[in-house]
Amino acid sequence: MTIFKRTSLVLLAGTACMALSACDGADSVASPGEGVIVVPGTPTPSPTPTPTPTPTAGTPATSCPTGTTDVGIIGNYRSCRLPTLITSALSLPKVAGVAYEINGRVDVGVDIGGAGTQPGGIATTLTIAAGSLVYANTTNADNDYMVVNRGSKLIAEGTETQPIIFTAQANLTGGVTDESQGLWGGIILAGRAPISNCNNTVPGGNVACENVVEGTSTALYGGATPTDSSGSVRYVQIRYSGTVISPNNELQGLTLGGTGSGTTLDHIQVHNSSDDGIEIFGGRSNLRYLALTGSDDDGLDTDVGWQGFVQFVLAIQKPNNTQTDNYSTEIDSNGSEDALPRQAYTLANFTFIETSTATNAAIRLRGGADATFVNGIVSNPNSACLNIIAGADAGGKTTIRPAELTTLQDKGPPVFNSVVFSCLTPYATTTVNGITVTTDEQQAIFRAGSNNTESAAVGSAVTGTFLPAGVSSTTTAFNATSLNPSGSAFLVNTSYVGAVNGSTDTWYRGWTCNSNRASFGTTSSACTALPTN
Repeated sequence: MTIFKRTSLVLLAGTACMALSACDGADSVASPGEGVIVVPGTPTPSPTPTPTPTPTAGTPATSCPTGTTDVGIIGNYRSCRLPTLITSALSLPKVAGVAYEINGRVDVGVDIGGAGTQPGGIATTLTIAAGSLVYANTTNADNDYMVVNRGSKLIAEGTETQPIIFTAQANLTGGVTDESQGLWGGIILAGRAPISNCNNTVPGGNVACENVVEGTSTALYGGATPTDSSGSVRYVQIRYSGTVISPNNELQGLTLGGTGSGTTLDHIQVHNSSDDGIEIFGGRSNLRYLALTGSDDDGLDTDVGWQGFVQFVLAIQKPNNTQTDNYSTEIDSNGSEDALPRQAYTLANFTFIETSTATNAAIRLRGGADATFVNGIVSNPNSACLNIIAGADAGGKTTIRPAELTTLQDKGPPVFNSVVFSCLTPYATTTVNGITVTTDEQQAIFRAGSNNTESAAVGSAVTGTFLPAGVSSTTTAFNATSLNPSGSAFLVNTSYVGAVNGSTDTWYRGWTCNSNRASFGTTSSACTALPTN
């Protein structure tokens, strides 16, 4: 993604009316571009069509839980539609034979504003029980997504044996393959933590500094509450999401807009997003145990003043990307070296697997963002491991920044410790506005760290897709706990580099799904299938 999109409002093209493919009932649902929410009425009953054969076995439930609307049978499930606007606490229990439907844009709460005093704002909570299945009616994929607005919370806590699955309608009717992607819009958490790309004339990080979440026209994020909570997302799969509405205007698998450090985000798989797996716009959220499989754009994309920590990340990219500007991780400033708050990305224990010929590097780091990488493995047989570029309006400055910028919270050049590069070439160069961070400059940055391997033989750093091998197995790990700020214990110490400590490490098993991107073991079902209901 380019950095030019970060400072502008986004217009979402879409239709205002969608049909439910399984039941023929129609709702009048506003498109995100209209900025109006119309609560759907009761659909007109019509004969239930013969279900398409589905890869799961089970019997549809006879009724829907309180707070949802029965809209008929889809595959082997009773389809229970969520309200378009949720204004009071709603709990979705795990019920055999029930699938909860997102039809159009579903809003959890009404934006309370950065200060929490927005007139008409409503803070509420949507709770989804472990093992539940939530799917998007994909009549119009651009319009099917969930927004948890500022002040409200999503409590979606699955377990290792009963993950919560968010997916597309075609997954319930046997209509997906390992190449399916972009069938719905995904999940957006909008919070009140600081951001740098204000859409008004206030300083970054100000309580009134806010912007519109990319891919929507009305969902606002940002504020001055670093510890803000948008809920808890744990042991969750998000499948086949991430629609590209127009160039530089996309919905991801999981979008975090200004989410604060009070938000719990761990054990999350985003599978086959047609855009990014996870994109973070500002805020202070921390994440761990991520499996980002088959992203067509970036696995993990971070922007506009996010300051946070991530540990244990498997990013296994799509082999044949349709998007040419894609990375395992892309780290952006928002068009200015001097914008505050500056982004500060700390990543520990990561394994990046690139197999596409459509990208120029596994890691892209733009000027204006501070980053620390420790205990990592990067495998890319077709191109480079690292691409550092200057900011789009860097004014002659490169990522090797001059001393005067230290007054602007600049931490200096990126830091790499205990990182193994196993790529066709270690570095790629990109010229922006006549500025190039040269191969020699990037090499100096990487070599300044400790226990780094610059040029392991291609294919030698991993085995079985993502398990450490060769020099990755013998590299001395960096003590990640030394990077924790005072009072924090988020990052933990490990004795290994990469996201996984060999075949005996099982954090990714059971709650994930298997595909041609990666096999996570016999306890994980196929991504094209669903657990027996």
